[in-house]
Amino acid sequence: MKLIGLASDHAGYELKEYVKQWLDAKGWEYKDFGTHSADSCDYADYAHPLAEAVESGECYPGIAICGSGEGISMTLNKHQGIRAGLCWIPEIAHLIRQHNDANVLVMPGRFIDTATAAAIMEEFFTTPFEGGRHQARIDKIPVR
Repeated sequence: MKLIGLASDHAGYELKEYVKQWLDAKGWEYKDFGTHSADSCDYADYAHPLAEAVESGECYPGIAICGSGEGISMTLNKHQGIRAGLCWIPEIAHLIRQHNDANVLVMPGRFIDTATAAAIMEEFFTTPFEGGRHQARIDKIPVR
């Protein structure tokens, strides 16, 4: 597995710290693009560097967290090579990998607990992309 990219704002900081522990337990390496404290900050300042690292191939996949998950998802998905999916239950994580080949997992830091986050990450990392008819749909996502 490549280097996993991580990003969060202040509202996602606590859950991101848990994600790092979860990844450490798996023996998987990661790069933390920040934030590095619970002090108020802007998610875009961390989402853009994560997106660029995923697009360039430096990191794959990414995990991003903000309070609702929405703002950081919107920012990540401005990048043409990013398919960020917001997950609050494991079943969504399964589908964003299986059908959308998501390359960034987004979680809502203020709305899920660590047990749910662990189940979501397990599903995200173990579900392969199905390809086939889904690839044609993915090919239509980028704005040309």
